[in-house]
Amino acid sequence: MAERRMGQMSFADTLVADVVGATTTLDRIAALVDWTEIAALLSDLRGGAMGAPAYPALILFKAMLLQQWYGLSDPELEDALKDRLSFRRFLGVSLSERLPDHSSLWRFREQLAESGLADRVFAVITAQIERAGFVLKRGTLIDASLVRAAVNAPEPPSGALPPDADGRPASKLVPNPLDPDAAWTKKQTGYFFGYKIHLAMDQHSRIIRRVLLTPANINDSVPADDLICGDEHTVYADKAYTNVARREHLKSMGIRDGIMRRSNRWHPLSRWMVRRNAVITHRRAVVEPLFALIKNVYGFARVRYRGRSRNAVALQLAVTAINLKRWAVLAPCPA
Repeated sequence: MAERRMGQMSFADTLVADVVGATTTLDRIAALVDWTEIAALLSDLRGGAMGAPAYPALILFKAMLLQQWYGLSDPELEDALKDRLSFRRFLGVSLSERLPDHSSLWRFREQLAESGLADRVFAVITAQIERAGFVLKRGTLIDASLVRAAVNAPEPPSGALPPDADGRPASKLVPNPLDPDAAWTKKQTGYFFGYKIHLAMDQHSRIIRRVLLTPANINDSVPADDLICGDEHTVYADKAYTNVARREHLKSMGIRDGIMRRSNRWHPLSRWMVRRNAVITHRRAVVEPLFALIKNVYGFARVRYRGRSRNAVALQLAVTAINLKRWAVLAPCPA
């Protein structure tokens, strides 16, 4: 399929840019990122309708970022791309060029889900931020948070959930046919149906370095080793992540163990361990506002779609957008 030729700014576009000015956060982000890396990674994806020239994948990906930052639906994004000069300038397209409609945006997001490229783009952009020197790697904060499914779950039966393979409460309840990837779990306050966000955040820069989405019944500790980057000085996590194997794993990599300890009936915590847990709790506190940001600002109070792959793409786009905005704050303003 042929690709539309886009991105050639006219003289009129240059005049408009001079009048509007180049001081917005979008302009700073556009200047910070090496977009050629992203374009090369997405080069095989197409967003045009059947038989029509395809929109360049980079333009469609940038539109996905705008959608995250401004909380727009696909139709709202289509309208905003037509009306907002700052959006066109961020995409790098002329005032005279036709921009993708909501169906093209939806198809592109589906291709991201099928290809698995959203996670790779997140990794490339995070690597660019690291190369710029803003990720200090003194500590990585690992945590997880539940997020409700997009569909309404039926009322679960009463009684305790059977244990999973890890020995913790899991679910053998009948899954909701509208979203079979979502799962039941049990919280202190009752049953919960949906997914779980697992992430690793750099302690000082607050850049998100790793992110995963699993069904809600996956114990926090199961994907924890995939969240360890390997180059940090310390890994901080709550007591749900503690086990001997993980402590040995961190030691073998030369990473300091900052995981809280938990007591049991035979081994109560010493006063030193209680103080240690309190220190770690204080250092981990900065990860909680991040989950609040993801849920309350980036629309993950509940997931948006049915199925894990679509929601994983939405999460990867959201954390990519969060990192880019954070990068724009961390980077010094141009003279």
